[in-house]
Amino acid sequence: MPSLQASDHSGSRQEWTTGFLKKSTAESIWLGALNLAGDGQADLANHGGLDKAVNVYPHEHYSYWSQTPGLTTLPMGGFGENFTTQGLVEQDVCIGDVFQLGEATVQISQPRQPCWKLARYWRIKDLALRVQETGRTGWYFRVLREGHVQAGKQLVLRKRPYPRWTVSAANLVMHHQVQDLQAAQDLADCEALSLRWREKLRKRALTGAPENTDPRLNGPEN
Repeated sequence: MPSLQASDHSGSRQEWTTGFLKKSTAESIWLGALNLAGDGQADLANHGGLDKAVNVYPHEHYSYWSQTPGLTTLPMGGFGENFTTQGLVEQDVCIGDVFQLGEATVQISQPRQPCWKLARYWRIKDLALRVQETGRTGWYFRVLREGHVQAGKQLVLRKRPYPRWTVSAANLVMHHQVQDLQAAQDLADCEALSLRWREKLRKRALTGAPENTDPRLNGPEN
């Protein structure tokens, strides 16, 4: 993984490791169960795994973020995504949706939860929080069938087993409706949702305590 030395919002400098940097390609690439060939995740405790093999971000959000100072020349892949899509946003797709993409079959597993590395990379203190609060998060795919994928190929919807749970609706329950314990349990019962989200929501439904998001959003102190 690349190591970056960059100023964070406090002005300190430190070296940190990330798989954030992406480069566009028109070549056919093998999509395996854990990631695209040649790609990887730096922090395997919080990123990657079978439920988060592919990070997806809608191109439609780029115009919104381009109004933000520091993001006016946002390049493709600027949010660290593997796939930049067009024609689908969080309100249009659901947890559990199964898509055909080239030779591969993929399924939406959860919304993306932005972390502090996004903010630190762009040197915008509250960027991860803003992504979360606006619902412009993107989402993750798990890979049901490995195969070659390529830019320009269409995502073809094959199944929608949980039409209630759009990515937007899941974001609302996780990040905004934190006092609604029944909604937390209902979303946790969605079998296509990632194991980690299901565990977090079950804990909330049982204890009434929301997750402490400060470490994810703000990162280490120095």
